[in-house]
Amino acid sequence: MTHVEDELGSQPECWTRAAAEATGHAGALPVPGERVAAVGCGTSYFMAQAFAALREGSGHGETDAFAASEFPHGRSYDRVIALTRSGTTTEVLDLLARLKGRTRTTALTADPGTPVMTVADEVVVLDYADERSVVQTRFATTALTLLRAHLGLHTDAVVADARTALAGELPAGLVECTQFTFLGRGWTVGLANEAGLKMREAALSWTEAYPAMEYRHGPISITTNSTATWMFGPAPEGLAEQVRATGGTWIEGRLDPLAELVRAQRLAVAVAAARGLDPDQPRHLTRSVILAP
Repeated sequence: MTHVEDELGSQPECWTRAAAEATGHAGALPVPGERVAAVGCGTSYFMAQAFAALREGSGHGETDAFAASEFPHGRSYDRVIALTRSGTTTEVLDLLARLKGRTRTTALTADPGTPVMTVADEVVVLDYADERSVVQTRFATTALTLLRAHLGLHTDAVVADARTALAGELPAGLVECTQFTFLGRGWTVGLANEAGLKMREAALSWTEAYPAMEYRHGPISITTNSTATWMFGPAPEGLAEQVRATGGTWIEGRLDPLAELVRAQRLAVAVAAARGLDPDQPRHLTRSVILAP
């Protein structure tokens, strides 16, 4: 078993622990009414997108998401939440250092022995969700689970769905597809983006992700009988039928969207195996991007 397989399989336990600990971390997390920006890089940026949409959509306050390198310093925020598994990513550390003394910052990290511990004002450590694999799975989803629980949006059913996602078979013929598209709406757009990234990182797959309503505005033109289109959450009316009419495979997300992401993680590993790739050794990637001064 690869590291990434072992780590993605442990997500139900990690989510249960994160949800139980959310109340204890409340002092470090945004309160209702605060204007918040969530930032990260790569996978962490996509989790920031999901959190921002969840928080604002549930009425907790205006919330934006940015890649750490694209943070708009001309805007004013009450708090910036930074997601960083390694605690060493250059863009995140540079941003937190620049915000020091100006804007309250909180970092969610997996490693308490890294520079983020001193550069952020407050830190939430999820060391039990740390990973050996370069490809992120459980840290990202555990961080998002903690934030969902903080917003009052996590239930035991999410963990049950994750167990179902790990136990069930992937749809027949999916591994043989040559192109994958992931779609979302609202907070699940971030999850769709992350599913696409997992396929690119682990399986070197041609993969795209879009807000679901945007799929008709051009991207559907590439759909063929070797294409899989996977929806995270409820689909726009008529879209499934339109995709099937092209000859493409439509995958309807029936589980909680975060559990659907677990299924997409499994797909990335399965496609990597079918192509003779090692998902623990993604091409050109390292666990953290640390840039020279």
